[in-house]
Amino acid sequence: MKHRRGFNPLERMAAHRKALHRSMVTSLFRHERIRTTKAKALEIRRSAEKLITRAKEDTVHNRRIVSSRLFDEGIVAKLFTDIAKRMKERNGGYTRIIKLGERQGDAADVVILELVDYKLDVDGEEKKAKKKDAAAKDKKEDKAGKKEKSKPEKAAAE
Repeated sequence: MKHRRGFNPLERMAAHRKALHRSMVTSLFRHERIRTTKAKALEIRRSAEKLITRAKEDTVHNRRIVSSRLFDEGIVAKLFTDIAKRMKERNGGYTRIIKLGERQGDAADVVILELVDYKLDVDGEEKKAKKKDAAAKDKKEDKAGKKEKSKPEKAAAE
């Protein structure tokens, strides 16, 4: 039974676990999306959501608490100015976990932990689609140009 077990120690010593939390939460706020194992993601999610809730109210006290739990002061500024403002209307649930499957080496469950309003996928797909459309147009123009060149050569040959 799991009574009175507050968190998953992830089979690490306290200092290692604290460093892991700090680095992964910093990476989450920097990239807004990270790929990790399910157990780590569930623990990092707890830490990240608490920090976002703190950042929604921009006070010196909250900034000091958040900066003690993150590695980079630039990320602290990004959290307070950008991420917290986007999450202002939300009452929790700032992150989502997307299951990817199992890692081949050790069969660990791999997931993507991302902020809920992460929209790079949609933009990235649109950019790829535009590039594909442009490439297709170029190919059509090349084929049309080759066909036009071949017709006059046939007429001159006749």
